[in-house]
Amino acid sequence: MTRYLLDTNIASCIIKGNSPAVDRRLVKVPMPQLAISTVTEGELRFGAARLPHAARLHAMIEDFFLRVAILPWDSDAARQYGQLRATLEREGQPMGNLDAMIAAHTLAVNAVLVTNDHAFARIKKLKIEDWTKAPRQ
Repeated sequence: MTRYLLDTNIASCIIKGNSPAVDRRLVKVPMPQLAISTVTEGELRFGAARLPHAARLHAMIEDFFLRVAILPWDSDAARQYGQLRATLEREGQPMGNLDAMIAAHTLAVNAVLVTNDHAFARIKKLKIEDWTKAPRQ
């Protein structure tokens, strides 16, 4: 069974319901296969905190958290992060720390990262799917 770790941008698409392509793909994947990192949870909570009067958005985010597994950042993810960040810096291709943490978490749990952020493509071992695009035939 493939596990999918949703990046913050895809989680946001799901919460807001603003991507028909993501919605079409989402209905084909059983909920137990979907998860987010606690890093993504933090990013979503930060986004909501920046809009304190957006009660509807806050409710939508909390509802999303009830429906998707939230995987804790752990020592395996930290180990992957250390290696990944060192490799990217050695190759002269550093990335934002939160993105690197999400990528490392994905590697640690042997999942597929669902994202439309092309920065992740430089991580050779990372399996990526972009649900905002139509699947290749």
